[in-house]
Amino acid sequence: MKFADIFIAFVVVFIVLLIILPLGEVMMDILLTVNLSLSLIILFITLYVSEPLDFSIFPSMLLLTTLFRLALNISSTKLILGKGSAGKVIETFGNFVVQGNLVVGAVVFLIIIVVQFIVITKGAERVAEVAARFTLDAMPGKQMAIDADLNSGLIDENEARQRRHAIQMEADFYGAMDGASKFVKGDAIVGIIITVINIVGGLIIGSASGMPFNQVLQRYTILTIGDGLVSQIPALLISTATGIIVTRAASESNLGRDLYKQITSQPIVLVLASVFLFVMGFLPGFPRWLLFFISLGLAYLGYTLLRLSRVPLPAVDETAELEKIEEMRKPENVIKLLEVDPLELEFGYGIIPLADVNQGGDLLDRIVMIRRQIALDLGLVVPIIRLRDNIQLNPNEYVIKIKGVEVARGEIMADHLLAMDPGTIEEPLEGIDTVEPVFGMPAKWIKEHLREKAEMLGYAVVDPPSVLATHLTEIIKKHGYELLNRQDVQMLLDNVKEKYPALVEEVVPKTLTLGDVQKVLASLIKENVPIRDMVTILETLADYGNITKDPDMLTEYVRQALSRTITLRFMPDKKGKVLTLDPELEKTIMDNVQQTEHGGYLSMEPGKTHSILNSLAKQMEKITSLGLQPIIVTAPVVRAYFKKLTEHFAPDLIVLSYNELDGSAEIQSIGVVSE
Repeated sequence: MKFADIFIAFVVVFIVLLIILPLGEVMMDILLTVNLSLSLIILFITLYVSEPLDFSIFPSMLLLTTLFRLALNISSTKLILGKGSAGKVIETFGNFVVQGNLVVGAVVFLIIIVVQFIVITKGAERVAEVAARFTLDAMPGKQMAIDADLNSGLIDENEARQRRHAIQMEADFYGAMDGASKFVKGDAIVGIIITVINIVGGLIIGSASGMPFNQVLQRYTILTIGDGLVSQIPALLISTATGIIVTRAASESNLGRDLYKQITSQPIVLVLASVFLFVMGFLPGFPRWLLFFISLGLAYLGYTLLRLSRVPLPAVDETAELEKIEEMRKPENVIKLLEVDPLELEFGYGIIPLADVNQGGDLLDRIVMIRRQIALDLGLVVPIIRLRDNIQLNPNEYVIKIKGVEVARGEIMADHLLAMDPGTIEEPLEGIDTVEPVFGMPAKWIKEHLREKAEMLGYAVVDPPSVLATHLTEIIKKHGYELLNRQDVQMLLDNVKEKYPALVEEVVPKTLTLGDVQKVLASLIKENVPIRDMVTILETLADYGNITKDPDMLTEYVRQALSRTITLRFMPDKKGKVLTLDPELEKTIMDNVQQTEHGGYLSMEPGKTHSILNSLAKQMEKITSLGLQPIIVTAPVVRAYFKKLTEHFAPDLIVLSYNELDGSAEIQSIGVVSE
């Protein structure tokens, strides 16, 4: 194994040199024997492999063996024409086939060449070409099936990577076989040409040397036929191996076992063949006793297989079933039932076509894109989304669950389009009235042929998979902080540790625990702040982790460090019209903050809270009427407490502090929230 690469390089160079270097008769006998042995080995390997990729080196072997045979052909031609002798192997093959009759020997030799060229080689070439084409055409579907299994949780990332690699190898193999089969075809053609050259050249050389014509014809024809057979028999074996490898379907066993299993699986066929042969025995002219003998043999074999197929299952199978039942009763198998999927999507049978790739559904592809989009947008690695059909739901209904608990529900019509009214539509449109499940906009389910009309009227028209995908995306963004667990945080830290090991080691476990980091990251995601810049986040936690362990305070420090990110996220052009808090309100909030050993919390009278929320509602209504998104800007020490005060009243309200805004940002206060 250590010198395998050196050895193969030496072999390739040696084969090429065979074309030029003169060979003696003894060396020719040795190399011809090696060639025949190698062909047998390759044929036997193709018979015993379970699937083509188990012998993926076959296309390269095909090239090397073809080149080796051609080199031997050329060397033997030099011996035949130069010395009138080419060794014992070639002469023995020629005498064995000719057996004193040159015409019979020549006819047998030509038949072998025709079988090799037209039947085996041509068929293998065509099968390889078709297999390569269909394998390449099937690649996208296989890739989508892998993504579907990955999204549904049937396989993990490693297995998905292995399957993709296997698909790529399969495509490469059949593509290489498509080209390598041309070697076999060319080899057969060259074999015919060399045979003609040997006979004609031998006759010319022999006649020129004064040898009688009959002796010349006998001598050179025998050597030519022997040379051709020595080359064509290994070529025929290799061609057969080529045909077997490209026609071999994936299986768990080799060709011999599959052949026996599949033929004997229908014993009635053997009985019918026996009856047919028995009837043929009574027809005049046929060898009656031979047909009767074969008929009885097939009848006995078919009867035996039929009897074995009717034998009841042994008691061992019942024992196995009992063992399975006992296995299911074990405590560890009950524990497996307690596992809860982080994220589930259940749907009725009417939505199944959207998720079925075979029916043209692309929901699985959209889910893959959702996970990538969330990762790029928030830096959150969304766990595998489990897809399930649920017959208890209405046909067009779907449910989104987080940790086994329903968080959202909606209905879509798979054979309709959703036309959403932006609020400016005056002309009615034929359809089924509904409400868009994500933003609550009035909408209609319309037929496909009404799409152009709806778009001309100003409706926003989307297909059902887009509705479902958008709803799922918004739910993941809204509840992303619930999906981020300690294991996910550890994975993010391991990713950063590859380039910044010292930073990660300083934060965890020297300064903070894994749980502390998880709480900070979850707080950021909860308020729609990306955590992609993990280096900046960890640098900030390393700076302030020794000062405080309060997750809320650490979150505020991190938010200030991410000021540019936050500014561009909520004010893309660094300009914004915002609401501010009255200084008296900020003072009131700080006066009502209670500090404990676990951090601070806001304790305020219900009446005062109600008054603040009423003022906030009026200001939000005012800014919303201008078509703007409500943004509150407060003092840094107040921001976290005001956000907690309003998160149940207005969960989507953006609350920023002055320190979280980039220095170049331009903000304009158009309203003040007071007590």
